[in-house]
Amino acid sequence: MELLLWIIGFSLIGGLLSVVFASSFLLLSEKSRNIAVPHLVSFAIGALLGASLLGLIPHALDPEFGVDPHNIGLTLLLGLLSFFILEKLVLWRHCHHDHCDAHDPESVGHNHDNKAKAAGTLILVGDAIHNFVDGILIAAAFLTDTHLGIVTALAIAAHEIPQELGDFVILLHSGYSRKKALLFNVLSSLGTVVGAVIAYFLLADMQQLLPYILVIAASSFIYIAVADLIPGLHHKVKPSETLQQISLIAAGTLFIYIAHSTLH
Repeated sequence: MELLLWIIGFSLIGGLLSVVFASSFLLLSEKSRNIAVPHLVSFAIGALLGASLLGLIPHALDPEFGVDPHNIGLTLLLGLLSFFILEKLVLWRHCHHDHCDAHDPESVGHNHDNKAKAAGTLILVGDAIHNFVDGILIAAAFLTDTHLGIVTALAIAAHEIPQELGDFVILLHSGYSRKKALLFNVLSSLGTVVGAVIAYFLLADMQQLLPYILVIAASSFIYIAVADLIPGLHHKVKPSETLQQISLIAAGTLFIYIAHSTLH
């Protein structure tokens, strides 16, 4: 029961608190948000890659599971391909860069009515699915190791904040009031807790599946970082901007490394 409480608590951190933090950025001016978001994205890239390569995959390869490393590699490849297909089907949208059709406020703002409403609905549906899966990943990590669960939840929270901020902007441009946008995002974020609780009861007696779920989680994080977040950083090519990006990616990775090392 204590483990379940840990899972629920950190699922709330990974989902609900990221919505609250993201909504607070709406109080800033548009100029300030435009400055802050790229920094958040760079930090999130480091956190996602750090959680994947320093936490999830090494745990999946732990000898106690007795899993063939080749099977882990195959699962990682299939996971990456699956997330590519899901994004192609517009079921899982993790776009944060400036010129994304789905997360570009100007793109949405210039195409009112049907297109704007469709974008808002798509975001809510996609986020609900995404948050549900995040909950499963958090539960699987906690069932493997409490420390790994905490690190996984922190990595999810790190990348959710800039994503949720982008979602808020779309909902506002889709005609939602600030209160309704916040309400629907909070409801969507509860999918993380639902997914985590369901996974806890289903996976508790299926330990042999945990290493594969950890690798799927890693493939999700790697795909988000490499396919969705990093390309947006290339819009800024000044040496000073590149140095900032590298520093913040390193800071995100270091954050996960220190958290993982300290907890152990």
